[in-house]
Amino acid sequence: MANQLLMPKATAVWLVDNTALTFEQIANFCSLHHLEVKSIADGDSAQGIKGLDPVSTGQLSRDDIKAAEADPTKRLKLLDPKVRVPELKKKGPRYTPVSRRQDRPSAILWLVRSHPELKDAQIIRLVGTTKTTIAAIRDRTHWNINNLQPLDPVTLGICSQIDLDFEVAKAAKYLPAAPEAPAEDTLVPASETQEAVVNPLADENKSADEVFKNFASLGEGSNGDDKS
Repeated sequence: MANQLLMPKATAVWLVDNTALTFEQIANFCSLHHLEVKSIADGDSAQGIKGLDPVSTGQLSRDDIKAAEADPTKRLKLLDPKVRVPELKKKGPRYTPVSRRQDRPSAILWLVRSHPELKDAQIIRLVGTTKTTIAAIRDRTHWNINNLQPLDPVTLGICSQIDLDFEVAKAAKYLPAAPEAPAEDTLVPASETQEAVVNPLADENKSADEVFKNFASLGEGSNGDDKS
């Protein structure tokens, strides 16, 4: 990555206010047009922008500024930064060590069976495979499907438990809500229980003699209880 000036317009504001450099020198150093630098000097541009001292940021030395002020034809050069900021790597498929690559189909089979909610893109991030391989294992058309055994990718060392839990939790957010459990049966109303009790004295199909016999038997039962 080429060395670049930090905040070019703010640096130009500072150079205009604190040096005797020409507009062309400042424009060349800050990668601006000399007319834009002139508008900064006239107050027509960059209003409200606070100047940035390139000396304090280590991008320019005071000796270079003095030399350029003495010679309008001299070009300022950006100093090499003292601290290198590492470039951020773009996220891509997870790298799997060569010694573990033969275990990836088994890990994919485990993920497909144990966590069917995971999308192909999530499995790719976890084990570093391709959609073609995942589809072949899902459809059981993989060339070695009969010899594959589902194995936990965490146990195999292909991914971490934290990464697996994160992807599973993320996939769970898109699962349909579980149906509500049916309400438990409530107590039967007293009116229904009373109707269920057989009243030997209120059976319309019985004759009067049978009703009196039932009544007599109830009386005998109560007398027996009194004797005891």
